Amino acid sequence: MAKKTIVTIPAVGADSGNGTPLATAFQWINENFTELYDADASDVNSVTGSGGITATPTTGEVAVSITDGGVTNAKMAANSVDSDQYVDGSIDTVHLANDIVTYDKLGVEFTSIEALGSISVSQALDFNNDQIFTATLAGTTDFTYSNAKVGTVKDLIIDANGNTFSLPTGTKIISGTPSTGINFIQVVVTAAGEYWTSISQEQ
Repeated sequence: MAKKTIVTIPAVGADSGNGTPLATAFQWINENFTELYDADASDVNSVTGSGGITATPTTGEVAVSITDGGVTNAKMAANSVDSDQYVDGSIDTVHLANDIVTYDKLGVEFTSIEALGSISVSQALDFNNDQIFTATLAGTTDFTYSNAKVGTVKDLIIDANGNTFSLPTGTKIISGTPSTGINFIQVVVTAAGEYWTSISQEQ
């Protein structure tokens, strides 16, 4: 229905009879309001979803839910999903594609080298910090490990520089012996406080 406009006239001609009759005016008012109310209910009830979105209209409200698969990569802005959007345990092996974790995504404990420089007496190696540790000894040195997690493999390149050194309690040497020259040492953590170790020298 088109809007029905009540005709009014200036006060100076209020009784001229040119305006909308009073009974008709109130009838139009009722009809206009009825249409507004009906249209409002129709608007809410006509809300529908598409493209993975469904809508459930209620009186005065519209609740929208997203169907499975409704949010795709194309619907998200670049970098819009970060750690703030995840809850603990929400990312597991089921949600990771094969071969998705690349070298560039690994932490420094798997990719970096720590040059310890010239050391002597004692030296702590934090396995959380680096994959490879290098050092030149300036005297007899005792090594210790921290944050040694089971399954971790670490590499030590130790130039004894004519000095001797010892490895932590729990070290199980499976091949080679420490020399006063350059030593390539590989450590595999097999249990808490247990380090299976091989020692090699350049040929």
